[in-house]
Amino acid sequence: MKLLFTIDKKDYAEGGNVYSRPSSRAIIKMQGKIAMCYLTERGYYKFPGGGIEEGETSVQALIREVKEEAGLALIPSSIKEFGYVHRVQKGRIADIFVQDSYYYLASAEEGISAPSLEQYEEELGFVLELVTPEAAIRDNLEAEAKLSDPFEKEEAERERRVLELLKEERKINRFPRKRQ
Repeated sequence: MKLLFTIDKKDYAEGGNVYSRPSSRAIIKMQGKIAMCYLTERGYYKFPGGGIEEGETSVQALIREVKEEAGLALIPSSIKEFGYVHRVQKGRIADIFVQDSYYYLASAEEGISAPSLEQYEEELGFVLELVTPEAAIRDNLEAEAKLSDPFEKEEAERERRVLELLKEERKINRFPRKRQ
């Protein structure tokens, strides 16, 4: 999978202990918009997805996480690689946090079920929304300026930059079609 960009603020001590947490994220076009999770308590959008568990492939994690966070069932045959983002920053668990977020273009089946949110996701007010890339970019830029938590600030930036790439490359119009 191709590297889209790297976020590295160099806010950590070189040579420290590293905690790595790879993740998978879905870019889903629905009704001419993008399906994203809105964090109502923070005011920014993120692509549905999350951490890859031990023994899972990135695609298995993608399917599981999208169902849990957004209540959407991905169509496995529609999943196509888009690229990944490499992120390095001062850690919370260890000195250095490293995350590779793997992004996939995908289509979802009709209908939305109730998500199975983790407690922290409920506290952050995760809500599935269909949003234009322009609106999500605007909201994430505003959130980046206000957020004080470095992890949240970097997450909002990462998602905004992926949305900007989607717009620039016009990938938004080249999503996989549902198979009948």
